[in-house]
Amino acid sequence: MKIRKITILYIFYALLYCFHLNATPKNKYVIEEVSILETSSFFLVKRDSVFFKGFQEVQKDYKKENYAKALKSALALFDKSNTDDNLFDLKILIADIYSKSNNHDKALNTYKEALAGLKNYKPDNNLDFNFTKKNEVKLNLRIANSFHKLSLKDSAKRFYKKVEETNVFDKEILKYKAIAFASLSGIYQLDSIYEKAIDYAKKAIEINKKTNSKLSETLALNNLGSIYLSQNNFELAKETYLLGIDIIKNDNSQKAVVVKAGLYYNLAWAMRNLKEYEAYDYQELSYEIENGLRDKEVRRAVEEVNAKYNIDVVKKEEENKRLKQKTNFFIYAAAGLLIILFLLYFLHIYKLKQKNLRLQLSQTHLLQNQKLEKLKAEVRDRVLNATIDGKETERKEIAETLHDSVSALLSSANLHLIAAKQYFNKEIPVEITKSQTIITEASKKIRDLSHTLVSSVLLKFGLKTAINDLVSKYSNSNLALDSDISNIRRYQQNFEIKMYNITQECLNNILKHSKASKASIYLTETNNQLHLKIKDNGVGFDKNKPLENVGLGLSHIESRVLLMKGEFSINSSIGKGTSITLQVPVMER
Repeated sequence: MKIRKITILYIFYALLYCFHLNATPKNKYVIEEVSILETSSFFLVKRDSVFFKGFQEVQKDYKKENYAKALKSALALFDKSNTDDNLFDLKILIADIYSKSNNHDKALNTYKEALAGLKNYKPDNNLDFNFTKKNEVKLNLRIANSFHKLSLKDSAKRFYKKVEETNVFDKEILKYKAIAFASLSGIYQLDSIYEKAIDYAKKAIEINKKTNSKLSETLALNNLGSIYLSQNNFELAKETYLLGIDIIKNDNSQKAVVVKAGLYYNLAWAMRNLKEYEAYDYQELSYEIENGLRDKEVRRAVEEVNAKYNIDVVKKEEENKRLKQKTNFFIYAAAGLLIILFLLYFLHIYKLKQKNLRLQLSQTHLLQNQKLEKLKAEVRDRVLNATIDGKETERKEIAETLHDSVSALLSSANLHLIAAKQYFNKEIPVEITKSQTIITEASKKIRDLSHTLVSSVLLKFGLKTAINDLVSKYSNSNLALDSDISNIRRYQQNFEIKMYNITQECLNNILKHSKASKASIYLTETNNQLHLKIKDNGVGFDKNKPLENVGLGLSHIESRVLLMKGEFSINSSIGKGTSITLQVPVMER
């Protein structure tokens, strides 16, 4: 039965510890405390031996965390005492017990009574004054902590400020100030006043550096990291947590190990937000530390059970309480099953978080690939448009050369031949006449070639006349083509060439693919935007397919329009014709 009792208690302690781990967010502020009892009061020298002995017994129970017994003894001792000095120290001890028992209302009232008694004390010398001042600072800090735990932030701030305003400076009071600064930092963080929160956290860190309080400095760094997390400044939070870990890396005390676990957990959280997946390693390290702490707690609990219940006592109790223990066994067994279910649930949640992180990573890779494909498409479109622009420029230059130079040379040669005919009195040689015929035919072909390369109508008369000329040329018995052009003037020449080529390409698509009997061109300028719409009553196509799969060169037209910082849209469906609409900003001459 002893083994059964130990097993049940083991499960009970494990359940309590699991609840503790999962109920305490690690990136919250820690209210660091200092006990009044850590330093002996100068009033102790005035106490009688009977009271002093009873006071020491209460202190022993308090340090053993037997708070119920300590409180009962302290209250009994309080009733017997009639000396103000004794009552002062005893009130502080009682308030400490209330605080440790989470009865913060009573702790607060008792601390206030002790502070009021301290203010009425008149010190005899400087030593008494300094000692009294230290106790006053500690009491103000304890009162502030009690207000803080009761969520009375304004009152807590008022007493933390009193600690800050203390003019007596020694190492002990500096430590109390560091605690006050860290707590003020936490309050301002909760109020989202991050500048003040950061300022007080840094003050606490600086004092702890001066006093060489490494663990307190690490706690302040952890709190500072929490502020940076609240501001989503994950990089600075990461640096702060790493600094805190480095400071206590060689400290293996119980409290330092707990702080390390929290730091590693917070570091993992910051790194996950930075997409640095070494965060998993730090999270696992945090879990390993926590598991080690839990094992220590359980071993300590088992040792306490072994010390409390020896074999003989258990056997005697077994005879008297067999039925009760049988009932308790089923209760504890149910509690153990509940623990297992909780652990399985937390394991499921952990695996789910890991799965979500992997999914986020996959989504990140997918987005990067999509951006890369988009960049490739943009580069491809730019190269294509640069090629088309180069061809248009080259065709324009060739057309101008043919028209202005070659055609002019041929005309000059023809004039010379005409002049040469005057010197023949008799019949003109047939070679001269044939040469003139050849030159005339070459001039015509060069002129036609020049017009094919770049419309001379476009260059001379502008976009409106050139498009009307296109309408005239493309209209036939199978296709009735009309135009509606208004508010069109002369624009920058390359701009006109591009718009002319886009229109010509659309008309070519209508002739080749649409099987339309009627088509219309609408061109107008509004608010420095050139609007072009071309529609037909042809066979149409499925506009939901990618443009490059349609095979009509529309993707090239769209790319050109987008590079001109314009807008392009297609409205088409099978059997219902096609409407192409675009608008581009005007380029002035």
